[in-house]
Amino acid sequence: MTATVLNTPVKLGHHLLNNRVVLPPLTRQRSAQPGDIATDLMAEYYRQRATAGFMVSEGTQIEPRGQGYAWTPGIYSPAQIEGWRKVTNAVHAEGGVIFAQLWHVGRVSHNALQPDGAAPVAPSAIQAEQAKAFIATGPGTGDLVQPPVPRALNLLEIDELVGQYAQAARNALDAGFDGVEIHSANGYLVNQFISAHSNQRDDQYGGSLDNRLRFLREVVEAVSQVVGPERLGVRFHRCSAAPIRTVSTSAWSKKTRTTPISKRSGCWSSQVSPTCPSPKPTGTTPQTCLTASARPCAAPSAAASSTQAATLPSAARG
Repeated sequence: MTATVLNTPVKLGHHLLNNRVVLPPLTRQRSAQPGDIATDLMAEYYRQRATAGFMVSEGTQIEPRGQGYAWTPGIYSPAQIEGWRKVTNAVHAEGGVIFAQLWHVGRVSHNALQPDGAAPVAPSAIQAEQAKAFIATGPGTGDLVQPPVPRALNLLEIDELVGQYAQAARNALDAGFDGVEIHSANGYLVNQFISAHSNQRDDQYGGSLDNRLRFLREVVEAVSQVVGPERLGVRFHRCSAAPIRTVSTSAWSKKTRTTPISKRSGCWSSQVSPTCPSPKPTGTTPQTCLTASARPCAAPSAAASSTQAATLPSAARG
């Protein structure tokens, strides 16, 4: 991909991006303590990168139970909203566009990060054996630890979580973000519902792929009602080499090739996949692919492609 193509403007929802360079979500763990609040240092970090055509913030947990790594910022308290407002003001002063990534790690957490030292929550009480949480062991120091067996969410709690995603989206707009991205990848909560390996429920959220996609559909619809479909994105992960197993590619592609996530949502998807649209830089697989679409947002399939795609190496798990 030439520099000329990268510098070409592209439409994303209501935004005309200055170029096709995208800053993907990158976990920095620089929030102020106590409270997991975005800081002046974080505002400067994003300001320095605001010449990218489009930016997605590091993952920001939607509620206290959604944290899996010490010092990551949240977006559920008034102080956190104020902290993020410093970030968005700095980005907008440079003419940038920034979306907040709404994050809940589900079972990829630890008692030390949970309110009252409780077990993490998940679709089913199945331990994440191939993942690590990160806990603080002292001022500025921490360690990777094995997540414990989580507690399975009940139906009322699932409904409350959908509402918490919607509230986090409201908070993001209040903080000045231009839109939001739902983190549905990398073995975190939404991905845990989708995956048959981590979701063994026998109710309407488990069993068939359609049932396992239900939580994502409900979250997308709830968030879309808050921000509008033109300011909503969803992050997926289809890389078979992922350390945390996800839904099988064949089943995913067969189902989602014709099924929108939400009938009311026209949005864009960010895919971490070894099958990004060409051309692509050499030696940079997997990549993050930003696909802009004004049509109902369908989950990525084996046939997914777009003429409005910006690609870049995937640098971190955001």
